[in-house]
Amino acid sequence: MDDDCAQPKALRRQPAQRRSARRVERMLDACAQLLDETGYDALSTTRIAERAGVAIGSIYQFFPDKRAVTQELTRRNVEEFVRRVDRRFLAEEYRGWWEAIDAIIDEYVDMHRTVPGFKSLHFGDVVDLNLLDSDSDNNTVIAGRLRGLLLKEFGLADSPELDLAVLVAVEAGDAVLKLAFRRDPDGSPEIIAAAKQLICGFLARQLESWSAASPARSVRLP
Repeated sequence: MDDDCAQPKALRRQPAQRRSARRVERMLDACAQLLDETGYDALSTTRIAERAGVAIGSIYQFFPDKRAVTQELTRRNVEEFVRRVDRRFLAEEYRGWWEAIDAIIDEYVDMHRTVPGFKSLHFGDVVDLNLLDSDSDNNTVIAGRLRGLLLKEFGLADSPELDLAVLVAVEAGDAVLKLAFRRDPDGSPEIIAAAKQLICGFLARQLESWSAASPARSVRLP
């Protein structure tokens, strides 16, 4: 059945063998290709199976419907995004969090340009605002992952104010970056630069206000 379900579903079962894991990866790759070619509405488990070169029964061994395949593809995209940012943080030195924000945006833009399915799916909002987590919308999940990276790398003190600031920055940046790719299939350089300025300017103002209100907190600003 290809009908969407009301709540996010995980894999029916985790692949236990390497061969099964490779088969699931082929299914996700096929889903990504079809999303770019035909969009979500035309996607079906039958088409995914045909493109992946597997029997339709193999799809249903792991996924109840096309929405679940798309959900797992979204999770893979998120993990790949976090891995890319982690690798970049290890390889490069940043003067402060604002340069790290630029690097995070660069990785998002590169995935949009190079990763099949990403331009159609992003982090799942195209399909369902709660595709990653039934209790939190997708951008809240992404904001939580990015907040964790910033806390780990730059020693910012965790707080509800930081949570809110990062969430608003993610929502604003997401909207502006989508505009960049609507204007130009490769992403308008001017709008991408504007997104960086918008996010860093907003976060700098929020952190400065937060630091001034609590002098004991030390926040390094650009």
